[in-house]
Amino acid sequence: MKKLFTAILVIILTSIFATTVSAEDYEVQKGDTLWNIAKDNDTTVETLMEINGLSSSLIFPKQVLKIDEREVEYYVVEQGDTLNKISEAYGDSVSVPNLRAWNDLTSDLIMVGQELVVNGPENAVAYKSVEQKVESDEKLSEKTTVVASASTKEESSTKEESKSDVESNSKVESKSTEGEAPDKQETKPEGKTFSMEATAYTAYCTGCSGITATGINLKEDPNAKVIAVDPNVIPLGSKVHVEGYGYAVAGDTGGAINGNRIDVHLPTKDQAYSWGRRVVEVTVVE
Repeated sequence: MKKLFTAILVIILTSIFATTVSAEDYEVQKGDTLWNIAKDNDTTVETLMEINGLSSSLIFPKQVLKIDEREVEYYVVEQGDTLNKISEAYGDSVSVPNLRAWNDLTSDLIMVGQELVVNGPENAVAYKSVEQKVESDEKLSEKTTVVASASTKEESSTKEESKSDVESNSKVESKSTEGEAPDKQETKPEGKTFSMEATAYTAYCTGCSGITATGINLKEDPNAKVIAVDPNVIPLGSKVHVEGYGYAVAGDTGGAINGNRIDVHLPTKDQAYSWGRRVVEVTVVE
């Protein structure tokens, strides 16, 4: 009887210990993204994908995710540092491509005082390449929705034009004037406006995966209107209007994109070089 009691006690203690050291669970809420969950829990998207066995960044409400308890290690960039120097200092486990992936960098440009994650998952780059097919399917779905929406608007416009044919000339002129409003709205978009320094980048820089911080595959859609922003200034996912660039989505981040600075995505390096560095007005439309 004493031996049986001892065995039960050992099992109970073992169960308590296992619960204590297990990773924290998080239940996905509506509107959550891996990027937001990773940011809130001081980890990376790649780490969440690795410990939860995810092959893409697609998650669903009420899905339970394990949060890595490993403490993220940071390196503060000093004068004269480069990604190559930092990689060499930490050894083979901290490669330049992994530094870019762990820190969502779109180029090798880093700034003094910037904090870089240096202990993310070693297969971070591999996870980003696996995401490409899934993101392509999602992009196709988005395009189909846009086409359907445009078709509905055209049908509505056709009906209004037919109706206007039987109305008086004055009403036709009135509708014509109203029809000009969208053009004026595009010229002067409404919303909070910032004066920002704008540079340009492409998806084909050395070591770049072409996948933005929000999962947009720029290599599969090179004409996508996307800008890299500081999420503390312009929230990711916002629709914006950039002077000289047009309407775009704030869908990316960058190590050097801080404060009132943006990076606009262009299809080719020649276009990026032609853009150069300029000050533009950026309006957050929605």
